[in-house]
Amino acid sequence: MMQNVHLAPETDEDDLYSGYNDYNPTYDTEELENDTAFQQAVRTSHGRRPPITAKIPSTAVTRPIATGYGSKTSLTSSMGRPVTGAIQDGVTRPMTAVRAAGFTKAALRGSAFDPLGQSRGPAPPLEAKNEDSPEEKIRQLEKKVNELVEESCIANSCGDLKLALEKAKDAGRKERVLVRQREQVTTPENINLDLTYSVLFNLASQYSANEMYAEALNTYQVIVKNKMFSNAGRLKVNMGNIYLKQRNYSKAIKFYRMALDQIPSVHKEMRIKITQNIGVTFITTDREKMKKAFQKLIAVPLEIDEDDKYISPSDDSHTNLVIEAIKNDHLRQMERERKAMAEKYILTAAKLIAPVIETSFAVGYDWCVEVVKASQYVELANDLEINKAITYLRQKDFNQAVETLKMFEKKDSRVKSAAATNLSFLYYLENEFAQASSYADLAVNSDRYNPSALTNKGNTVFANGDYEKAAEFYKEALRNDSSCTEALYNIGLTYKKLNRLDEALDCFLKLHAILRNSAQVLYQIANVYELMEDPSQAIEWLMQLISVVPTDSRALSKLGELYDSEGDKSQAFQYYYESYRYFPSNIEVIEWLGAYYIDTQFCEKAIQYFERASLIQPTQVKWQLMVASCFRRSGNYQRALDTYKDIHRKFPENVECLRFLVRLCTDIGLKEVQEYATKLKKLEKMKEIREQRIKSGRDSSGGARGKREGSAGSDASYLDPLGPQIERPKTAAKKRIDEDDFADEQLGDDLLPE
Repeated sequence: MMQNVHLAPETDEDDLYSGYNDYNPTYDTEELENDTAFQQAVRTSHGRRPPITAKIPSTAVTRPIATGYGSKTSLTSSMGRPVTGAIQDGVTRPMTAVRAAGFTKAALRGSAFDPLGQSRGPAPPLEAKNEDSPEEKIRQLEKKVNELVEESCIANSCGDLKLALEKAKDAGRKERVLVRQREQVTTPENINLDLTYSVLFNLASQYSANEMYAEALNTYQVIVKNKMFSNAGRLKVNMGNIYLKQRNYSKAIKFYRMALDQIPSVHKEMRIKITQNIGVTFITTDREKMKKAFQKLIAVPLEIDEDDKYISPSDDSHTNLVIEAIKNDHLRQMERERKAMAEKYILTAAKLIAPVIETSFAVGYDWCVEVVKASQYVELANDLEINKAITYLRQKDFNQAVETLKMFEKKDSRVKSAAATNLSFLYYLENEFAQASSYADLAVNSDRYNPSALTNKGNTVFANGDYEKAAEFYKEALRNDSSCTEALYNIGLTYKKLNRLDEALDCFLKLHAILRNSAQVLYQIANVYELMEDPSQAIEWLMQLISVVPTDSRALSKLGELYDSEGDKSQAFQYYYESYRYFPSNIEVIEWLGAYYIDTQFCEKAIQYFERASLIQPTQVKWQLMVASCFRRSGNYQRALDTYKDIHRKFPENVECLRFLVRLCTDIGLKEVQEYATKLKKLEKMKEIREQRIKSGRDSSGGARGKREGSAGSDASYLDPLGPQIERPKTAAKKRIDEDDFADEQLGDDLLPE
């Protein structure tokens, strides 16, 4: 109940509410400023409204309506007016539900109709924001927390992980202060959970980025265990990632599976990624299993006798006969096969697991080598080291490969020969033939029957041009191993160099029987037939070659060349065009195609090829001159003139370009002909003086020549770089002037001013 509210005396029964809306002209807007009840209503209705903030990520909470009980506070209406009884002249008025819309006795008596109160002047200014209010402090603190989270994320993206973590921690501290302040002002259910979630999640992420995995896991646990956070279960993926980095594979798989269970089926992509993580973890878990399996493989007993059994201990003839009889019997052969099989399995297993069981393949190989050294297969450790060097070579780490192989220089002969052979091969690829020859000699001296060492030695001799001696090394390699295809191929190349084509062809045909689809062998056979001047056979073998490698531009251009030599222009064009399509930067192919279109009177099609040639060789003026000549022959004189002018700007001392410009300007009737003719005359004089100096120098040193040769620039004639144009049939129409008709004439004196 409102205090001090009394009913008004019934002085006028005819009008119960008379006088309530009477306008007092003396009570103007100035007095409103001093009206305590009015100012209180304004402040409570507008000036004290709580700020409107978004739900995410702010912490705005809907406040309950405050109701004041006391002598100086009252409920406020939606229009900001007090709803208590107004006191006028010390008498209270009754409360009404709805104020009359101006239809009172005062209005009927002639008072102004002003239901909106517009005649009362401007509304008073709103009350300034109170910076010291609890809600304003909370809002400012919330803003600061959001800023710290953003600064932390930015620092992380810039690579400053330490600063990012400090900002995240600061945001966490301030967010806890914010929660405590909100709990004092409002109910706990109105706390902004979104902000708490973002602060904790960012803090966990920064801990993880700084490799503080225990702290990160604890922070994630706080989020995951809080049932008020929706979709927090997805963060178990992040926890699984941390366990994977810690090599705690069982827990990583556990958390991945829990996260997978909480992801709805509609999020297919995310479920696939989590499943992929589970698979990767299983593969990583297999590393330990692979190590254990390799150790079990090494421990398998061979159950075969030692080789010392087959060495004669004395000169006893009977014992020697027995040993000789059993040295290569079926049982001994079976033992050799079993040992070779075991070594093959061990080497293969080591090659497979070494790159994946540790952080790098080198560390993995070292682990395998140590395990093998402690087993009955000690001699395989060296083979593993050589495989390690070869793996370095596949990764294009030449220095590491060389360092690994050089460790075997003091090993036993077999291992030393294998390492030296690889070193010789590496240095040969680097064109360091002296080093290659040195290591090839070391390999041959360590193992004279090593076909690879003999082949590499032959290669170093071949590089020095001693083909006869190289052939001897290749032959020796073939005698030691008839299946050494490298030696057979190289001896064929040697016979080609010695022009012993029949023997070279025999080598390559034998090699073709072994390697049926070798592109190199097929090309060599075709090349030998070409050298033997048998183009039909060469074409046949090249056709087999392009069936194996249909996109080889060199083979296609060679086919085009052979067909061209045979006079088959259409087939030549087909293969040249295919070669150009796969490799459009071969100048010889481009030039042939351009010439083909000129011969067939399609100059406009030749332009694109010569333009491409000018792009490939921008310093060669002839390609640009050919483009201009193609424009002339196709009748596009304006494009031709523009092209010649462009050539003249790039090559101002080119005489041929100036000659074409003079002739073309003369035909078109341009005034620029005088300018170009003057430049042409000066250049020709300079050229003539230069040639005279050269000639005088030759005469003084070697005697005067019998007859002075005319210089190419002694006249103003020019030669078309595309050759003379084919004569067309004559017609009744007026013949167009063509520069080729008077290519041998000299320019008149009027075109060459003094």
